[in-house]
This record gives sequence, structure tokens and C-alpha cells, in this order.
Amino acid sequence: MCPTNGKLHLDNGRTAYHFQPAKFWQNDPNGPLYHNGLYHFFFQYNPHGPLWDTGKLSWGHSVSGDLVNWAFLGTALDPTDPFDVNGCWSGSATVLPGGRPAFLYTGRDADGVQVQNVAFAKNPLDPLLREWEKPSCNPVVAIPADVTNNNFRDPTTAWLGRGGLWRMAVAAEVGGAGSALVYRSADFLRWERNAAPMHSSAAVPVLECPDFFPVVEHGSEGLDASANGAGVKHVLKLSEFDTHQDFYMVGRYADEEDTFSPEESERGDNCRSWRCIDYGQAYAAKSFFDARRQRRVQWLWVNEYDTKVDDVAKGWAGVQAFPRKVWLDSDGKQLLQWPVDEIETLRTKRVGLQGTEVKAGGLHEIAGIATSQADVEVVFEIPNLKEEAESFDPEWLDPHKLCKEKGAAFAHGGVGPFGLIIMASGDLQEQTAVFFRVFRHHGKYKVFMCTDLSRSSTREDVYKDAYGGFVDVDIEKDKSISLRTLIDHSMIESFGGNGRACITTRVYPEHVATSSSHLYVFNNGSGTVNVSKLEAWELATANVNVADADLAALDAIRVADGTCQDAVAV
Repeated sequence: MCPTNGKLHLDNGRTAYHFQPAKFWQNDPNGPLYHNGLYHFFFQYNPHGPLWDTGKLSWGHSVSGDLVNWAFLGTALDPTDPFDVNGCWSGSATVLPGGRPAFLYTGRDADGVQVQNVAFAKNPLDPLLREWEKPSCNPVVAIPADVTNNNFRDPTTAWLGRGGLWRMAVAAEVGGAGSALVYRSADFLRWERNAAPMHSSAAVPVLECPDFFPVVEHGSEGLDASANGAGVKHVLKLSEFDTHQDFYMVGRYADEEDTFSPEESERGDNCRSWRCIDYGQAYAAKSFFDARRQRRVQWLWVNEYDTKVDDVAKGWAGVQAFPRKVWLDSDGKQLLQWPVDEIETLRTKRVGLQGTEVKAGGLHEIAGIATSQADVEVVFEIPNLKEEAESFDPEWLDPHKLCKEKGAAFAHGGVGPFGLIIMASGDLQEQTAVFFRVFRHHGKYKVFMCTDLSRSSTREDVYKDAYGGFVDVDIEKDKSISLRTLIDHSMIESFGGNGRACITTRVYPEHVATSSSHLYVFNNGSGTVNVSKLEAWELATANVNVADADLAALDAIRVADGTCQDAVAV
């Protein structure tokens, strides 16, 4: 324990199994990939300190055999050239024909202008991909004349389309409209802009970190970025700069014109009306195709919500959400997200409940494991849905407002609030509530999910808000709702309705410095809620960038540098 602002914090809130470097600042996930038997994770990284604005960003690089334990390899890209001397910003990775990985990334050039660059693995046979080369023909895409306010960044993973041409999408503000521009290339070095953008809307002028990928219409297997045709839909994800939220839409992609037609066109072109990747504090989602297990895996960055003084004192800032498998729901309109199965290798001690009634005002402690480092799965049954559900007020359509006004700590309702109280002190002065409420609306039911941080810490200098969203499930048919929550000291990730709604948050309770945390099932509704099944596992600590790995045995013979003419075989 070490003091911060005169207060003690156990291990500075460092997580036990979520990805974070041993020290310094990290933010956006960049270019995750599976290659030659290893998972590679690249991330925005300040190798000089724990704050974003005290250094020119690089790409950090870690490798793993299981997406759980990670070894840090240093930086893969650094701001060393005129086209990126002010920072190597976000981008993506693509594995080219012949197996050579390539980066597409945004550089801030000597004039501070955002341009798009490429870099190639110097030796594709090196399992660790330790060296990368930037051809002298960078930037491969200069900022277009119609881009405003220098907002032009974050190229996606490239995909092959009609005519054998590579495509990538880049976020841009074009004439005041937030856009996803499409570029085409035959050789990965010379790129031409498509006449029509994939997306454009003046409602949200500043977009970033786009992700574009295919999904199978029926099934949960993942697809390579270039997959298209019968039985395939596509997902366009955009990060909205002002709200720091990620929005997505499922639709159809036409590679003749490189256009995208949303499945739910009634939601409009304002991405804030689209579906939300995560209703909490996660941002800048980036996915990749895991060829090892035929799945699509998604990463998200989660910022700090304490103070800069705290970040400096602990020497690090920023955590990644645990990797999630992503696939299309059977309704064809929304994504399902779930922690990758490898997390189960960390499960140790288990406790459970089955067939337990939680009456109105009830609080039932889940004891027997260390609940500050746990994986909890619970199914709630609602026996009296029709009799107890409250009427829904149309003014509650704003999830943020609804969560604050109907928070578990302050409000009693009809069907709910019911759920989990997490990271609670013994006297319950500090607690985080993750819960559901069910409302009746036009003869049907709306399920609302919320994470309430208002009592998460007695500290006054940390951000303690409430985060919520609606879960697209048929509660009348199922008469039950599931909740899975990953608890990891300062991180709480919750998945409602089998992954149909996700809320990720950071917490900074003070009691962890001197005492253990508690976990409860609670019900503040007017009637009984049944816990048909609850399983909670204590999780072991993963090896995440804190110890030197034995990498010598994985050395590979290096190959000579390429040139702009022979860097890529297509």
C-alpha cells in the first residue's frame, strides 16, 4: 500500500487479470491479431509517463498464448519520422497474403497534421514480431482538402473486396459532417478515396476509431475481415468523441460501391441513436478475427476516473476490458458480447446458490470467496411480472437520467431494482450496485439495466456517475434475466441478458486499503425475486506485463528490410 493524497489505496487499484502495462499511460487498442501461434496486442502507449499529454504516443506491444497472460515487448512503433514525429496514433493490423502483418495507422506529422501511414513486420517468421519498418513513401494518405478541423484518423483493418482491391475505412470530419471514408489500394501503398463515404452525418461531426467487420447471420463463429456474400452481414462501429461512447449498426455491405446499408434504417444516420457497444466507461472498441478458434474478439479501453495526481502517484493509467467474443444475435440486429472462454482457466474457489428467494428489501451475502477478484453468474426469475411491473414514463428514455433517478441505493420499485451489490464495505457506506428494473409499456415490457456508482467510494475527488441501458430481451416469454459480472479491484464489467447489454465501470473504494470487500444479492422491488442459479468463482491473478518472460527460445532469423516497391506481395 502507498499513500495518495494522504489516503491509502491497496495496490493502487491495479487489476489482477485485466490487461494493463506495468507502468505508464495506455489508451486505445490498436491492431490486435493472431499470428504464428501467438496473440499480439498493440495499444496506444506513452512510454515516458502515466499521463496522455506528457509525451508523444507510441504503440506498446504485448504477446500472449491464451489472451489471459501477457508478456510486454516494449514499443512496436515510435514517433521517429517526419510523418509521425508528433505521435503514432491509433490504427489497425492486417495480415497480408503470404503471412506478412502490416499496420495502417495515423501519424501526427511535423506540422501536427493527421495523416495515414503504413508499417510492415520486418520478419514475418519472427513469432514475436518485434521489429517493424516504415517505408519512406509514407504518408500513404495525406489529409484531404475537404477535411475540417484536422479530424482525420484511425484506419480500420483492411479487407479485400471486388476487383482484388484492398479497402480501409478512416474516420474524418468532412465539411462539418462526421464520416467514415473508404480508400482502395492494389498494393497497400497507394490508396485512392472512394467517391461515396460509408457513413456521413452532420449530427455528430467528430468520429474516431471506426471498426468494420463481417458476421455470420446464423451462428457464433467469426469471419475474416474480407468475408462477404450470402449468409454474411456487416457491423459498422463508430466512436463518438464528445460522449466517449461506441455505437454500432448491423447492415449489408455492397463491395461494388463500398456502401453500407443499415439493417435498422429507422434509427437514422445519427450514430447516437444506434445500438451501444457498452453503456459504461469503455471506449474505442477494436476487434480482430481469431483464426485459432474461429471467433471475433473485441478489445475496449477503460480510462481512469480518479485524478491526475492519483495517476502520477501510482505510475500508470488505463485498463483494457477483458477480451470479448462478439457475434450476431438470432434477431439479426444486435451483437452479443461475452468474455472469452479462457477466463475460466483463472477460476479457483467456487460458491453458489440455487432456488433462493430474495424478498422485498432483501439482502443476501455471497461469502466464502475473495469477491474483489471474481466471476459471478446469476439468473433471476420474476414470478409476478404482470402484477408488479410499474408503468414506463416516456421521459425515462434517457438511460443515464433513468439510472440516476431510479438508482438502487435510493429508489424502491415494482419489479426491481434487483441485482448485485459489489465491492461493498462492511458497513455498506461504500457499494456499487448492478441491477435490473422491469417496466410495463404499451402492453409489453422494457428491461432496464444500470450500474450505480454514486456510493462506490467515500472519496469526493473521483467521478461517481450512474450508467444504464435497455436490454433487448423478451422478459414476458422468459420470465427470467441473466447477469454476469467480472469484478477486478477497480474494474467491474457486467453482461445482462446473455451479453445483449454491457456496462463497464471503474471504482475506487477506500475500504480496500484496510478491509475486504463484500458481495450481495439484493432486491428493492415490491415482490419476491428468485435466484434460480448463482455461481461465483474466485479468480487467480494472471501474469500481465509484470514479469520478464523467457523470450530467447522464440527468436527468429531476421530478414532484410523491404522497400516501397517490394514491401508487399499481393
